[in-house]
Amino acid sequence: MKIAFGFVVVAAGFAGILSFSFLALAIGSEYWYVIEDNRPNHTDIEDSNSHGGLWGVSDGKSFSTEDPFRYSESVRHMDNMHSVIAVLLPLSLVLLVFGGICGLVSSLARSRVLLTGSASYFLLCSLLTLSGVSLYISYSQQLLVETEKRVGAEQMAHVNTSFGWSLGMAWLSFILEVLTGLLLLLASRLAQITQYQESVAPI
Repeated sequence: MKIAFGFVVVAAGFAGILSFSFLALAIGSEYWYVIEDNRPNHTDIEDSNSHGGLWGVSDGKSFSTEDPFRYSESVRHMDNMHSVIAVLLPLSLVLLVFGGICGLVSSLARSRVLLTGSASYFLLCSLLTLSGVSLYISYSQQLLVETEKRVGAEQMAHVNTSFGWSLGMAWLSFILEVLTGLLLLLASRLAQITQYQESVAPI
């Protein structure tokens, strides 16, 4: 049982480190979505191929929300969504650091209460990550709608958009955060069983 406990907490630690690394990579990279602008009047390849991150669009200006839509109600709503995203995902990243510390301390102490608390903490972090990623997907869809209003449906028919690997890294981080929480819950259960066996063992 002690070997099983050790294996579970090591697996939880490994999953936690990976979740932090993937989320940090996702936040710092600029491939949350990819834009391929194949409009006939766009001949400059450098300008027509763009990729965007949480903080803006790189290598192109196809999807800017400048005037006359900049001060519209829908764009102000998008700006608010972006502000929330810019808080949720970095906050989740910071909380993962504290979660890792709590998980390490609770594992060394073999405390059922601390392990359960650490597990709940990681599951809370996963909810923040999920909320941020979901909001970003909604934000991107609304950005496409605003862009179609600006350039027209015929022009947008030649524009291909897709989510990039940065978003995939954020999804992997979310999955690993949930896995870390579940493994810590399992470790809590194993610690409880071990304490019970030690309490009933003959002296």
